[in-house]
Amino acid sequence: MDTHLSHQLTATERPSREEAEEAVRILLRWAGEDPSREGLLDTPARVARAYEEYFGGYAVDPVALLARTFAETDGYDEIVLLRDIRFESFCEHHMAPIIGRAHVAYLPRTRVVGISKLARVVDAYARRLQIQEKMTAQIANTLDEVLQPLGVAVVIEATHQCMTTRGVHRPGTSLVTSRMLGAFRNDPGTRREFLAMIQRPGIGAGSEG
Repeated sequence: MDTHLSHQLTATERPSREEAEEAVRILLRWAGEDPSREGLLDTPARVARAYEEYFGGYAVDPVALLARTFAETDGYDEIVLLRDIRFESFCEHHMAPIIGRAHVAYLPRTRVVGISKLARVVDAYARRLQIQEKMTAQIANTLDEVLQPLGVAVVIEATHQCMTTRGVHRPGTSLVTSRMLGAFRNDPGTRREFLAMIQRPGIGAGSEG
């Protein structure tokens, strides 16, 4: 099994839709609600459908998304950056939303990939239960492994509702994480150029793998 999909359950291991809907009814009862009242009758089915969308990333292979590359670049050898990729994910500790933006860059060696594929790789990892640090590393490592560029840089800024709506209740806070590989790690000039391109003051102070 592909290592990028190693945590995906097989069809025989996954609960049925009926079991998933019953689990929602149990949670509603545990919260103090009556799942049989009119307003909640269709809620279990709606939640099951929503989960298919929220966690659709488990059905996507990020490596396959990057399989098609292009060599006709007329010698282009500067940074390729896709900035402000909005994403929605869910914290694996509380299943609360993580909402943020990713900035993804690479320095091509000989080939480039369609820019939409960068956004799709972000989406594939975001639509899984996540912690931001792991998601940052997964995106960067996948780009590095498949494209084999001279360098990869990923910065993610996100708000975690497990922190803003519960626990310490600190609205307005955001977490910044970064992963720099190759030239972006080893060449201070390349790193500075990338950080200037994403135009976010203070970025670079997050975690770095």
